[in-house]
Amino acid sequence: MEGSNLAVSAQSLSKVYLIGEMKIEVLKQVDLAVAEGEVVVILGPSGAGKTTLLNLISGIDKPTSGKIVVFGEDLADKDEDFLAEFRCNNVGFVFQAYNLVSTLTVAENIAFPMEWQRKSTKEIEARVKDLLSTVGLQHRANHFPAQLSGGEQQRVAFARALANDPQLLLADEPTGNLDTANGQKIIQILQLLKAQGKTIIVSTHDEEIIQLADQKLFLKDGQLANKNE
Repeated sequence: MEGSNLAVSAQSLSKVYLIGEMKIEVLKQVDLAVAEGEVVVILGPSGAGKTTLLNLISGIDKPTSGKIVVFGEDLADKDEDFLAEFRCNNVGFVFQAYNLVSTLTVAENIAFPMEWQRKSTKEIEARVKDLLSTVGLQHRANHFPAQLSGGEQQRVAFARALANDPQLLLADEPTGNLDTANGQKIIQILQLLKAQGKTIIVSTHDEEIIQLADQKLFLKDGQLANKNE
């Protein structure tokens, strides 16, 4: 795997949370290499550190020690302004809890990352229309999150994550709270993104998503093992 083709790499990545005087070691000396265009699935029991690892890759959180390099940038030593701009331009994140803005319509939620980039109204409207078509929610454009099912909210979350056409998509248990039909729609979106050559890192227990993986990694007790063998 050539270094120049790496989307994400981590060296001795560790994360410790302090709760009062108690130290909780969530990640321990994690090494990771993800090539551009690769689909990586992170497996492991609840509490293993999967969400924490995704948060470190996105720059939402910072490691206690070690390096996390995404598209050539070591995020561990960057300030919050850089990280916010970097995420907006390069990383789409689909959260398990959707994290949609309740006071914005579906179209406005999807448009929000593009407004951050100060794109033109015409460009934003065209992109929102295209993304609504991709996730099959054209008829929901002017609805609010509370008017949607969980599956529909998750599809809006995918559309928002893709708004700025990021090179990297992160997804945390994207089908975990969904019924079979809605889960299938999410899998179809992931299949489309894989065909487009996106780099995707997803934590999941969903067997159909696992089948899309080029690389399977297993987290247990904060340590990572390759499960391709």
